[in-house]
Amino acid sequence: MQLQIGKGYRYLENAEKNNPQNLIPAYLSSYIDFFTLFLNENPQEYAQKKDAFDERVALMQKGNKNSPWYLYTQSVLYLQKAAVAIKFGETWTGGWAFRKSFLLVKENQKKFPNFLPNQLIYGALEAAVGTIPKNYKWLASLLGMRGSVNEGMQKVSNFVYSNNEWAQLMQIEGAFIYGYLNFYLENKKTETVNFLKSGKFDLVHNHLMAYMAANLGKNDKQTEFAKQVILNRSMASGYLETPVWHLEMGYNLLNHLQYADAAREFNTFVQNFKGKFYVKDTYRRLSWCYFLMGNIPAAENARKQILKFGSTMADADKEAQKEAQNNKWPNTTLLKARLLDDGGYREEALQMLNQVSINSFSDFADQLEYTYRMGRIYDGLNNYNKAVEYYNQAYNMGKLRTEYYAARAALQAGMIYEKNGAKKEAIRYYQLCLDLGDHDYKSSLDQRAKSGIARCTGQ
Repeated sequence: MQLQIGKGYRYLENAEKNNPQNLIPAYLSSYIDFFTLFLNENPQEYAQKKDAFDERVALMQKGNKNSPWYLYTQSVLYLQKAAVAIKFGETWTGGWAFRKSFLLVKENQKKFPNFLPNQLIYGALEAAVGTIPKNYKWLASLLGMRGSVNEGMQKVSNFVYSNNEWAQLMQIEGAFIYGYLNFYLENKKTETVNFLKSGKFDLVHNHLMAYMAANLGKNDKQTEFAKQVILNRSMASGYLETPVWHLEMGYNLLNHLQYADAAREFNTFVQNFKGKFYVKDTYRRLSWCYFLMGNIPAAENARKQILKFGSTMADADKEAQKEAQNNKWPNTTLLKARLLDDGGYREEALQMLNQVSINSFSDFADQLEYTYRMGRIYDGLNNYNKAVEYYNQAYNMGKLRTEYYAARAALQAGMIYEKNGAKKEAIRYYQLCLDLGDHDYKSSLDQRAKSGIARCTGQ
């Protein structure tokens, strides 16, 4: 769990030699494949290792059927298979593996209700299924899957905060799953980052927790914290080598307008990363670095790479592809304000936008972005009345357009009302987000709106 992959593998080899009948080393070795494939996305490694998940499931099926670990280990292996398959674009394979994982841990929960590790996996899957929209719940039910965000998260939380011996042994795994679910499904962003800052976790020597803290810290606009986690992590040999550190650092540097340093990190990432997720978005941000530095030939060249490399599975990559196809450069003032706001430098962003007005922009798309951006900045500064005022304007301006601003404005307004206990109004705004037609980031924004409705309705 520290991502000291080689050292872990040697422990497992010794364990297998000392007790060949023990199936746990084979089960744990799957974590090595999972982390390596999920973080590095090397297609050649995937071709070599993809069948190993099923092979290990077959091994687990030779174990003691009366043990709570019999079905539990199979469920986790199928869940790992699902996550990795989706990363490599095999969504059908991933979907069926997810279903298999869900049904196995559900059965294990019935057979061994006091086996606490069930709570972690069953709760996580139950929460995920709980975000399926109402018009598709019949299909999930037909496939044997019923879920609730609230009930699922309660199970995960019970595990994470338990003094049970298994919960203590699996503390890092529990915190990793709980952190991402709490951040995205429960929308408790700052609370989650504070959980990681609590001192319970080693953010220096445990690279998995360090990555999580850096990633979620950046996504909660706590850029300085995220940067320090990356810079302070142990650089000793033996850790899994992954270029995602350069991607994370690139985001952080660009969000404080450090263009040259950010470009260096983004270049290192695309030169070493073998996968497809966020490649287009990285080239887009690289093009922004050069554009804001005034190096237009380099910016144009980076933009061309967007059309050549990566995939459009992630919403950020879809938006990058669209921007490259449109071949239009963003307004410099709005781009800088966006980056500063993304980094949590809201006062600097507001100061920049206060020097202009909506009438400073001749392009309607720029006027729309200006309005939305003002809402986001005031939202971050906890001036919710101003924020909602701008969000309403942005929604009305952009609801018939394909930019994501109207949808995100509705989502953000919903979160403000939810935070203030006005759940009925929150649901109304979440539904406004869902009702919009095709737009940038639709899949991820819809998912967050569904999670918001589920939280507000207690489902």
